[in-house]
Amino acid sequence: MTRVSGALLLGVLLTGLCVVSVAVGSGLGPHDLGYGTVVDGLFHRDRVDGEIAKLIDGRLTRTALGLLAGAALGAAGALTQGHIRNPLADPGLLGINAGAACAVVIGVFVFGTTGTVSTAAAALIGAGLASVAVFALANVSGATPLTLVLAGAGLTAFLMAVTSAIVLSDGATLDAWRTWNVGALGGRGADVLATVAPLVLVGLFAALAGGWFLNLLSLGDDMATALGGRVRLIRLSGVATITLLAGAATAACGPIAFLGLVVPHLARAITGPDYRWVVPFSALLGAALLVGCDVLGRVVARPGEVPAGVMLALVGGPALILMVRRRRLPAV
Repeated sequence: MTRVSGALLLGVLLTGLCVVSVAVGSGLGPHDLGYGTVVDGLFHRDRVDGEIAKLIDGRLTRTALGLLAGAALGAAGALTQGHIRNPLADPGLLGINAGAACAVVIGVFVFGTTGTVSTAAAALIGAGLASVAVFALANVSGATPLTLVLAGAGLTAFLMAVTSAIVLSDGATLDAWRTWNVGALGGRGADVLATVAPLVLVGLFAALAGGWFLNLLSLGDDMATALGGRVRLIRLSGVATITLLAGAATAACGPIAFLGLVVPHLARAITGPDYRWVVPFSALLGAALLVGCDVLGRVVARPGEVPAGVMLALVGGPALILMVRRRRLPAV
């Protein structure tokens, strides 16, 4: 499969998944819609009644959020593995998920923030502060891949301890944190989508523009410097982009960390190691995988619903293990 044909195939797959996502009802919500009704609701609003139109709008919001969050986490995962040069890295390794969770818990416990938009804002702020702290700690020794990993691991352990201490001491905070931490697309309105969409789009543009610099870093810091690259500036901009993408997606949907780990490996199996292609393919695959798992979660547990984050781990875990056993994981 060539890169161009792979991109076209992913585009067709994404289009089909979006239509199915609008057609399939939530396990806790209204019934399924026929595909003809979906098409009419999208392009001929005068042919559907008001309730159906409102239902389609709600599912469109959920689908759009899945596309944006999946693309953001996929691209962020590729950037993380490229900057850290570790095939087991994902954005959570930089403390982004832990920072977001800690901020959500503090917001509920101290300020009583329980709305979806306020929770998303707190998570985004926490992710940003955690990323700044990790880079500042790592920068003491030059912000190398190793110091970034060590700083991220240390800060993650500290923030998780703070989060655990708070949720174990307050029942209301535990309930709010548990609801957000599961990682789901349901229950988020158009206000959350409008809040995170500009951030994700800016982050995706920056990620696509950074593919060439990741190819340079893959040669090693010394070689990149010898070729004229400003390694510290490249790594700083990369961490900022990862924070913007992963922070916005985590703020909107909760932590779905596994996506950022597995999707770049799938992308490299198609594109090879060139990050100018790995990043966009990771974004496309991430969007398709998250929307697909969200649809699957609505189907397998009726009359309930399995959150997309849980379904993603159930599907993606065995897929990654199978790739490892067949030795099809290209080097970073």
